This record gives sequence, C-alpha cells and structure tokens, in this order.
Amino acid sequence: MHPFSATRPPRLAVGLGLAGLVPFVTGALGMWVTPEAWRERVLEELMAYAAIVLAFMGAIHWGLAMRADERSEKAPVQLGLSIIPPLLGWVALSLPVDFGLPVIFVAFAALYFADIWAVRHGLAPVWYPSLRKPLSIVVVTCLGIAWLSTVQGF
Repeated sequence: MHPFSATRPPRLAVGLGLAGLVPFVTGALGMWVTPEAWRERVLEELMAYAAIVLAFMGAIHWGLAMRADERSEKAPVQLGLSIIPPLLGWVALSLPVDFGLPVIFVAFAALYFADIWAVRHGLAPVWYPSLRKPLSIVVVTCLGIAWLSTVQGF
C-alpha cells in the first residue's frame, strides 16, 4: 500500500507527535503553577519551542512540495506555505510577549488548515489530518492557556 493512501497514521508518528506535546503541556501548566519569578522564563521557553515546531511543520510542507510534480500549480503554493510558519515564529519571538504569543497561536491554527489543504490536493497523506487534528487542538489549547495567564497578569 502506498503511504499516501493509508488512512491511519503510523504508530511512530503518533508516538513522536504525542512526545512533542510535552513542552506545550508543561509550559502551559507551568504558567499557572510555577513561582511568579519563573513564569516569564517559562513563557519564553514555551514560545521558543513553539517557534521551533512552527519551523519543523513548515519544513514538512517544503518536503511534500519537493515530492510534487514540478508542473503542478500546487507545488509553488506549498513551498510558500512552508516558509510562512517559521517566519511567523521568528516574528513572534521578536515581539513583546503580549503580541508574540497571539501570533504563534494564530500561526498554529492556520497551519492546521494549510495541512488540510495539502491533503485535499493530494500533496500530503490521507492519514495526516487524523494525526494533526488532535495534536493541533492540544497545541492551540496550551497556547491559549498560556495566553490567558498573561492576560491575567501571571
């Protein structure tokens, strides 16, 4: 069976995806349970990890575009999609936290829809949304929880 036609994500992808959630979950919880003096550092680390993951997720689109037919109109779109997440992560890190965290939040939410677009156009495996949806929900929820803690004034 061709890997793009499988309907269930590989177990290794699921396991690694879940492992990748650990810094998001601990960072979001850390904003509420660590001593106040450490919360700014926790948020900085959460945002840095989120920016790294955005770059990784963008690279997935780059790799998929490299596999696409060069004559396809969709490959250039996907190449463009590949560079936007790391750029947004970089911009977010250069902004004050009150502005940077919402940028990262929106970038992750939008990236999920870019992933769905890639699947619908045959550029990503059919199983990809079943992996990305729960991971994206947890990531966006964790970023929202961290964002809420900043609105609450830590």
